[in-house]
Amino acid sequence: MNGFYKVPGLLSRFNSVHVRKTAGNLFNRQISTSTRLNVKIYDSPAEAVEDIPDGSKLLVGGFGLCGIPENLIGALLKKGTADLTVVSNNAGVDDFGLGLLLRNKQIKRMISSYVGENAEFERQFLSGELEVELTPQGTLAERIRAGGAGIPAFFTPTAYGTLIHEGTAPIKYNSSGEVDLVSETREEREFDGVNYIMEKAITGDYSLIKGWKADKHGNVVFRKTAMNFNLPMGKASPTTICEVEEIVDELDPQYVHLPSIYVKRLIKGDNYQKRIERLTLTHPQTSEHKKSDAALMRERIVKRAALEFKDGMYANLGIGMPMLASNYLPPGITLHLQSENGVLGLGPFPKPGEEDADLINAGKETVTVVKGASYFSSDESFAMIRGGHIDLTILGAMQVSKYGDLANWMIPGKLVKGMGGAMDLVSSYKTKVVVTMEHTAKNGDHKILSSCKLPLTGKGVVDMIITELGVFEVDKEKGLILTEIADGVEVEEVVLRTGSDFEVSPDLKPMGSADNL
Repeated sequence: MNGFYKVPGLLSRFNSVHVRKTAGNLFNRQISTSTRLNVKIYDSPAEAVEDIPDGSKLLVGGFGLCGIPENLIGALLKKGTADLTVVSNNAGVDDFGLGLLLRNKQIKRMISSYVGENAEFERQFLSGELEVELTPQGTLAERIRAGGAGIPAFFTPTAYGTLIHEGTAPIKYNSSGEVDLVSETREEREFDGVNYIMEKAITGDYSLIKGWKADKHGNVVFRKTAMNFNLPMGKASPTTICEVEEIVDELDPQYVHLPSIYVKRLIKGDNYQKRIERLTLTHPQTSEHKKSDAALMRERIVKRAALEFKDGMYANLGIGMPMLASNYLPPGITLHLQSENGVLGLGPFPKPGEEDADLINAGKETVTVVKGASYFSSDESFAMIRGGHIDLTILGAMQVSKYGDLANWMIPGKLVKGMGGAMDLVSSYKTKVVVTMEHTAKNGDHKILSSCKLPLTGKGVVDMIITELGVFEVDKEKGLILTEIADGVEVEEVVLRTGSDFEVSPDLKPMGSADNL
């Protein structure tokens, strides 16, 4: 059973002993002999979704294209079920996954954290054809988990001081491009000196999820990072429909991820495409070509960022420059990389032919894992993040303010990629937040400002800014302090290219680099 097994006779031995100890107890004898199943196994995905009516609210598992219920989505597409409210981290791509339902105009509202590279998703939202409730990824996962656990609401530090908190996040635009509907204002409260906002739980009419294996009782196991949102979503609807790659007689109870009590319908999926959104591979090193000025500038930034790594540290690195910093680990340093889609212990990109569609990072890139790695669901991942168990997060930014406000997720009316997990990643005061970015925008506009002009990702959350010109530390009361300056750069140039006043440290040092270790 590919690593899953059952202990022969374990259940029968337990029940026989239990019955002997409670001789004459009819209830225990019935438990040990009953064959009634909670789950119904369907022959086709069409039959499994046949009674889903127009206007339903669906929780649809997956992260990017990893772990999506391909067959169930395809069945809904053919059935033409319309006016759907769909809760999913994102909406696939234009020509696959939930993107097909979007293109066919079957979805009325999306509740998601990320628009990503789905151009049709973004187009429908900005043109007023689609309602979109953008929700921080960790908050989305916890709202779903809470829904399945019967918890109506909870308080979280994520998104405090942002449009989500203030109730001004656009949900629907009109045909003129003006905001027609905005989000609800969140209740705020302070606990032990930390600000929180209240979020309500999410439940659905149906959950459509994808597992790896299931048994005939309805127990389900997931594979690698394909667990993601599938696990919490499987618990948050009265009717969970699960498609799997294999149905076996019985799974060993100790390896079950989703118990049968949650699963009402089960199908064995066929012809899985398991598309990989971003095939990213490790190739043999060749002779280095001359690097461009832009590449050298980025390299300077990431080599400085690498100095923030400490031995044994748990870190979350954003896609792009932040992730590149892991290529310059100081000697003797062990770094545990966490990815918010559900893996701890990220390794290098796979070699050609070794890629696995069920193993990706938060950027939907194919990856490997190192010894001691673990996989878990999206709600578990953000419990680590929100709970302050991650020592360091490095991410990019569109703008950073003098006092550490961060903006990196949207340009109103023009660009809406969604906040993804960024709001959660910067929400814990226990985690050091480092921004790596170019000092100015391509058109020369300032990115370091007295106050951010774009919608915030987090308020007062950034601890350090690293650019090609130097390093700023952020004092939440004094503001920016220039502590390191790059070779060949004068303080006057930093002043000219910074849209905020700042102090210069009396102990100003040359900008550090992993090359110097």
